[in-house]
Amino acid sequence: MTDWRKGLMRGHRPAPVAATFALGALGGLAGWAVGLPLGVLLGSMLAVAVAAVVGVRFWGALPGVPPHWRFALVPVIGVAIGASVPRDIVDQALRWWPSLLAVCAFVPLAHWASFQLYRRLGAVDAVSSYFAAMPGGFIEALEMAEERRAEMQMVIMLQFLRLILCIVLVPLTFALVTGHAVGSGSGVEMPGADVPLHAWDVAVLAGAAVVGYWGAHRLNFPAAVLSGPLALSGLAHALGLTAATPPDWAITVTQWVVGTTLGTRFAGMALPRLWLAMRLSVVAIVVSLALAVGIAVVLAGPVDEPASAVILAFAPGGISEMALVAISLQMSAVYVTLHHLLRIVLAVVVARAGLRFL
Repeated sequence: MTDWRKGLMRGHRPAPVAATFALGALGGLAGWAVGLPLGVLLGSMLAVAVAAVVGVRFWGALPGVPPHWRFALVPVIGVAIGASVPRDIVDQALRWWPSLLAVCAFVPLAHWASFQLYRRLGAVDAVSSYFAAMPGGFIEALEMAEERRAEMQMVIMLQFLRLILCIVLVPLTFALVTGHAVGSGSGVEMPGADVPLHAWDVAVLAGAAVVGYWGAHRLNFPAAVLSGPLALSGLAHALGLTAATPPDWAITVTQWVVGTTLGTRFAGMALPRLWLAMRLSVVAIVVSLALAVGIAVVLAGPVDEPASAVILAFAPGGISEMALVAISLQMSAVYVTLHHLLRIVLAVVVARAGLRFL
């Protein structure tokens, strides 16, 4: 195998990778067929996760895909959000200052609450609890935890389950409250999807994705794979270079790849520790979402956004997945994403500042 192919696969054999994606596709189709919220994403994730936990093997290997593959498609979400940036974004953002300020209080409060839960209910050691409780900055949390010699498997499980449970619980809750599936049908209904795509539009959107990711990565932006394409896409639409958005099938494929990749993270986890992490994570997520609901009740009026949008803006899930929910519900994805970007930055800043007390 040539060097570039080895780099692409990163130790994964083609046959197990293909089988894993096929399983994810079957799960995604099943999730779509039964009307699960974000059916393709959740269906593929759950199918692969169950197979990974019970030890299903493809040609002797547990379900697995190169984790960096998902980053090739996440820019699609950023471009889609950028397409919905309104022309009066500055005026709207000036109204959002109360909830943006609330993020500054939410992050340390959620971190402290989760830390106490992991220490007192799960008897997890203080160092591991501290980094597992960070309400954002998944990669940064793992890097700092490894430097401090935390129990890495537990930190990874708790951080990962924070993302997974938000992805599962938030769409399900909205579906129950609103009475309709989130992301049903083809996956996600895109605003402006009726605008025909021409070669120029494809070039502009692809350029926003590639150049945006590269530029944001070079400048060390938070969540560069999403924030860079979002910024350039928003600029391109504001300047009138295009009015098109990524087609529905691109969003559906993104859900499939992201869901399948997330599901593989459960491979090789010891069941007793997994159940402990699951119980702790459920309690921590419920507490965090309760804080988000309280903030939404107080601030939905002042920021002139629906309470559901405020809740979604404070849900401590993955920024890409929460953005997909926002697009699906035709909320202000820009509002939601901006708060999540701030949450990630603050989570890392607060965690580093608190190291002296650990």
